[in-house]
Amino acid sequence: MAQLQIGMLLFPNLTQLDLTGPLQVFSRLPDTTVHLVAKTPEPVQSDTPLSLPPTTTFADCPQFDVICVPGGGGTDDLVNDEDTLSFLRKQAEGARYLTSVCTGSLVLGAAGLLRGYRATTHWTAIDDLAAFGAIPDRSRVCIDRNRVTGGGITAGIDFALTLAALLANRTTAESIQLMLEYNPAPPFNAGSPETAPAEVLKMMKERMQGARQRRIGAIARAAARLNADAEPAA
Repeated sequence: MAQLQIGMLLFPNLTQLDLTGPLQVFSRLPDTTVHLVAKTPEPVQSDTPLSLPPTTTFADCPQFDVICVPGGGGTDDLVNDEDTLSFLRKQAEGARYLTSVCTGSLVLGAAGLLRGYRATTHWTAIDDLAAFGAIPDRSRVCIDRNRVTGGGITAGIDFALTLAALLANRTTAESIQLMLEYNPAPPFNAGSPETAPAEVLKMMKERMQGARQRRIGAIARAAARLNADAEPAA
């Protein structure tokens, strides 16, 4: 039986839990090889002190059955990084599933891979998906044909268990969940804008204003280029 090949994208300033949560799940799938793929073989700095070494590069990696793009502040640069977007488009031609966690879906969108698909992302970026022709969906895990996208950060574990059931079966996914003792019981009910106290939501929105403005500019540039590429030649 051929090994399932899963490729997880590394890039500077990614949110490490977007990657490491699903990585912990995928690494427990039977008959599966998980690759950490980046442009170059040098370690990639996450948005924490944790540095992540790639296991392969764009040039040397195999065709993946699953490609997964995590999110983080680095996606603001990635949506306009043609090397990465070209790599994703090439991998998409042979992949069984195109997936993301958090704002990784914006990168899939910038590559033109979410047009006409429902997709989700972090709550702060959900409205940005429409710029790439995607249909924003506020589900924690969104499945639309072979596109599987997860919401913000911690939703990556839910996403990965959902995908594990699709790739293997429910019993396998449930056994991984049990081994990880994934049994969420958060101390506060503040994990979404719908449930967070109003003053906490207001504080976070104010704190993120600068980052939000940077993302708006990056999305606008990426969407303009994507739409220009889609226009037929005169």
